[in-house]
Amino acid sequence: MREIVLGDVTVTRIVEYYGSVGMSPAQFFPDLPAQSWQDHESWLAPDFVDPAADACVCAIQTWLLRSEGKTILVDTGVGNHKERPNAPVWHRLDTDFLGGLARAGVRPEDVDLVINTHLHVDHVGWNTRLQDGDWVPTFPNATYLVPRADFDFWNPADGHDPALGGGNENVFADSVAPVHQAGQTLLWEDEHVIDGNLRLIPAPGHTPGSAVLSLDSGTDRALFVGDLMHTAAQIVEPDANSCFCEDPAAARATRRRLLEQAADTNSLVVPAHLGGHGAAEVARDGEKFAVKAWAPFDRI
Repeated sequence: MREIVLGDVTVTRIVEYYGSVGMSPAQFFPDLPAQSWQDHESWLAPDFVDPAADACVCAIQTWLLRSEGKTILVDTGVGNHKERPNAPVWHRLDTDFLGGLARAGVRPEDVDLVINTHLHVDHVGWNTRLQDGDWVPTFPNATYLVPRADFDFWNPADGHDPALGGGNENVFADSVAPVHQAGQTLLWEDEHVIDGNLRLIPAPGHTPGSAVLSLDSGTDRALFVGDLMHTAAQIVEPDANSCFCEDPAAARATRRRLLEQAADTNSLVVPAHLGGHGAAEVARDGEKFAVKAWAPFDRI
């Protein structure tokens, strides 16, 4: 099953890529001691880590939401044919992402809203596609909701020196600027209400403009947390950051705050990159958290 229903919202999982991201746990999560991976290996492997290869395993996926008559995409993955010289796993990728959308009943022109939780290379790639040598918006009728803080931070004209280094090379030029120049972006700040079920809230730390999509519909709640966590290991070790967090202290505080909220409100936590079942309900476990139940999505 790639689709679940939360209140009046249908959530469909569209997977672009699943496998190694070319980094070991020690590289990806320098805050997380090797002993923790070993202690939790029985349930982290093989969905989140490949111990034999000493490699982290991640999904690149888009969450397709249907809410109040709108078709909404949460993050747009890596994209095809993008020049990513400093990110070899993503360099000139060629996947059937649009085929996956089509199999879910969605054509590019059907999309009403695109949400970029932040502007990293693996969250904005399908914002655009190559057409006659130019990058054009993939979703011609969509409004792209982009956090203003991230738009400003990743704009090369502003001259920032990000923790990601060259990993985001070309990303603004080929995946953000074209939709902005087409007049399809809405740069939001503070909070943005989408409809009666969905709203965007700031979640800074991983990047300055990182955002969470909050779903509250009927008796169901979910938090689409983007890169607040890259691995399920960060549920049981919430103070462990990835190596890509721009503000490590803020990232830890935001992650803990959102996990506390999820535990207290029985909200499904839906990160961008979890393999396996893709999402989880969490419970408090002293000063940390535990997986209470996996989402009913099929494992990938």
